[in-house]
Amino acid sequence: MKKIQLIAFFIFLFNLESFSQNGQFPSQVWHKGQIVTPSGQVYQGLVKYDLESNIVQIQQNGIETFGASNVLEFEIFDEQYGGIRNFYSLPYSLTGDYETPIFFEILTEGEDIILLCREYITTDNRNMGMYGPMAMNPLWGPQFGGAYRLAFNYYFLKGGQIQRYTQKKKELLDVFADRSDEVELFMRKNRLSHDKRGDLLRITAYYNQIK
Repeated sequence: MKKIQLIAFFIFLFNLESFSQNGQFPSQVWHKGQIVTPSGQVYQGLVKYDLESNIVQIQQNGIETFGASNVLEFEIFDEQYGGIRNFYSLPYSLTGDYETPIFFEILTEGEDIILLCREYITTDNRNMGMYGPMAMNPLWGPQFGGAYRLAFNYYFLKGGQIQRYTQKKKELLDVFADRSDEVELFMRKNRLSHDKRGDLLRITAYYNQIK
């Protein structure tokens, strides 16, 4: 990933931490963006996505809905967080039965490993007392109304296969097995965590750089 892209993404993460609570998540609002179909046709307008249902909508003269099997990629400009976000339709089995096209957000690209994620809205049962500020970080996302929060599942695309990452350090080092010593040293020197969104981006970008 180019340096300017990394800078832009960390600005995005900062805004993710400081974003004011307005009761809406990114998937609940319309964004300026575009949809690209497998045939190469491009639709531009206002875009709204639903990762749970794996659909994306475009608002032009009316509203048109696309399933993941009918989309190659889509892009939005997220005004809430201040950044361009890219999503691709990739084959994967969420249930363990068989693979179907679903949407993944691309966090960082490289020749060896790509870091992906899928956001979701979950109930927030954490104590918002003296530990409240701990909730406002790139891993958990901002608080909304004290009842729900934005969370993320992470995946690595390596060797043409998508691997779910369960946010365990040993599992992370196994992903970077051929450079695990260097990656672990990089993490220690920069005090990076194995389960924070921004740190995972830096670690993955570092691995691709030394490869």
